[in-house]
Order: sequence, then C-alpha cells, then structure tokens
Amino acid sequence: MAATQVTLESNAFFYGIEYLAVFCCGLLGGLAAVRKHYDLFAILLTAWVTSLGGGLVRDVILGARPPVGISDKGMVTTALAAGLIVAVMHPEVDRMHWSMIVLDALALGLFAVNGTQKALMYGTSGMAAVFLGMFTALAGGLIRDVLLNEVPTVVRDRHWYAFPSFVGSILTVVSTRARANGLLNPQGEIVVDMAIVILVVVMRVLSVRFDITLPGAMPRREALHMPERPRTGLGTHVSSRTQQGKPVQGVAAQGKPLQWESTQGEPAQGESSQPSHDAEPARESSSPHVVGERT
Repeated sequence: MAATQVTLESNAFFYGIEYLAVFCCGLLGGLAAVRKHYDLFAILLTAWVTSLGGGLVRDVILGARPPVGISDKGMVTTALAAGLIVAVMHPEVDRMHWSMIVLDALALGLFAVNGTQKALMYGTSGMAAVFLGMFTALAGGLIRDVLLNEVPTVVRDRHWYAFPSFVGSILTVVSTRARANGLLNPQGEIVVDMAIVILVVVMRVLSVRFDITLPGAMPRREALHMPERPRTGLGTHVSSRTQQGKPVQGVAAQGKPLQWESTQGEPAQGESSQPSHDAEPARESSSPHVVGERT
C-alpha cells in the first residue's frame, strides 16, 4: 500500500485537485448558508462542514486521528477562504449555475476516489472502502443539509448524485487492486484515477442536462391475490369442548359452528334411563324471573 500512499500524498497534481475539491465544496456550502440569510460565522461553519465533513466521518471510522478536517491547516484554510469569498461574491457565485454543478460533480468524483484509496491504504476490505469512499463524497453535504434544516440532497435530488460516487468508488477499488497486483504502475494508476473522476463528472452532468433518473418503485395498485389456507386441525378445539358435551354430528360443515348437546344428567352405564317414581318433584324457582330471560 506504499504506492497508494505515494499517489495520495506525494503527487502534486492529485494533491492540487484535492484542494480544488475542498474549495468547490466550500463555495457550495457557504452559498447555501447565504440563501438562508445566516451570519458570517454560520457561513464559515457551513463551508467548512461541507468541504471536510465527509473526511471527518471517514477518518473517525478508520481511526485516523486527528482527522484531516481539523489537523490539515491547508485544507481548513481553503474551506474557510471559500466561505469568505462566497460571503462577499454570492451574487456572482449564485449566477454560475452550470459551473457550480460541474464543480460539485468534480468534488464528488475526487472525494470518492480519495476516500476509497485512503480506506484501502488502511487495510479495509473492498466493500468497506466503497462505503467509506461514498461517505467521503456525500457526508459533508448531508451534514450541511441537516444543519440548515433541509432535505438532504442525496435524497432530494432525483438525478444521479450518489450513484456516480458509488460507481467511482467501485472502479477505484479495481484500479488499486490492479496496482497492487502489478498490473498498473504508479503513473498508470494516476491516469486511471483521473479517468474515474472524469467519468463521475460526466455521469452527474449528463443526468442533470438530460433529466436522467434511476427507476423508482414499480407502479402497482393492487396486491397479488393470496389463496387462503384451508381451515383444518380442529382437534384441540373439539377435545376441549367434549369435556362438557358431545357434538351432534361427527364432522362440522365448513363455515358452520359445531352444535353440542348437554350431557349433564345422563344416566351412568347400567342404570335405567326411566325416571324414578321415588324422585322428588322439581322445586319451583323462587326467583321472580325465568332463568335465561333478560331482566
């Protein structure tokens, strides 16, 4: 992984592009705070969070302490400078609609590639590196929208936003594995990484330009008809009722309850079923109401 570390930290071109991504995200974050009519401190804070919030989340997960977002003086200064610039020049920045979309897409691709490579440098698996690359690219904007009480862009924007970063992170894992296996030299890896960033930018811009979206849920109005399970297994119910009576019929018709005859007072086996002449006559109830009649 030494070659990956050289690509991340020693290549001046890649390092300069990373600073450009931080600056672009700072402009976008500061502009969002200006539109909310917040004060200067809130503008600077939002610019810093948007630029370096994803790196903070990534470094905390990786255990890289202190995180770059609070330890790298150059990146922190760049993010705060972007906030100051947008606080003064926000009308001009606000008019640069397509330029800001391109800059945002550029930052998206650069952070996805950078975050994925740093995760691999720390020995994570390919799947974990893809997630951390997406966190680096998306978490800053997510934290910004939460602070500003907005629906996060990753959810609100129907165009390709998280999807390009996902593709870029996967391709970065492939290129880094190829470099580790000797299929690419350090210069070839840099070229491939820049091609991945360009691909992410193109995917994002084309999706906005031509209104390309991912498919949603399948449009359906009715659920599938599920056949009902036949009612069987009344043995437990019947056995519990036979302690008090016996069914009139052996098997109940489907959908009709079983009818029962009371067995109370049946003669025991061997005794006559005829009434005894010596039996006392039934006593009349002393209650003024008939038993079973509602009062």
